Amino acid sequence: MAGTPSISPTLTYRDATAAIKLLTEAFGFTRVAVYEGDDGTVMHAELSYGNGMVMLGSRGTGSKFDQAMGPEPGPTGVYVVVEDVDRHHRRAVEHGVEILMEPTDQDYGSRDYMARDPEGNIWSFGTYAPTV
Repeated sequence: MAGTPSISPTLTYRDATAAIKLLTEAFGFTRVAVYEGDDGTVMHAELSYGNGMVMLGSRGTGSKFDQAMGPEPGPTGVYVVVEDVDRHHRRAVEHGVEILMEPTDQDYGSRDYMARDPEGNIWSFGTYAPTV
């Protein structure tokens, strides 16, 4: 399982194409795979960051997962470990991301910030790296 994350948050979006653009351009994720339906709807996408992965797709596809998530899932919170919080934050700001908490030094030694994507999901980025 080396190189394979054990846990991958999975989100659904009304506009998965816009979500992919935000996550790659503003947050620095790498597009690994995007599978679209005949009409261009994102059925499934995989985006990586470091050794982690986020999977996402469009709401309203009718898949079992889409049905289980319901018509208005979320918001979901995802934490991502980054090396340089301030640089990462600047990039997000440059792309117009809504910042909920500016880069802040925490009592437990982490430096992190928090943002909200256009569909209400909360993304936290920080230096705290839990270990297994």
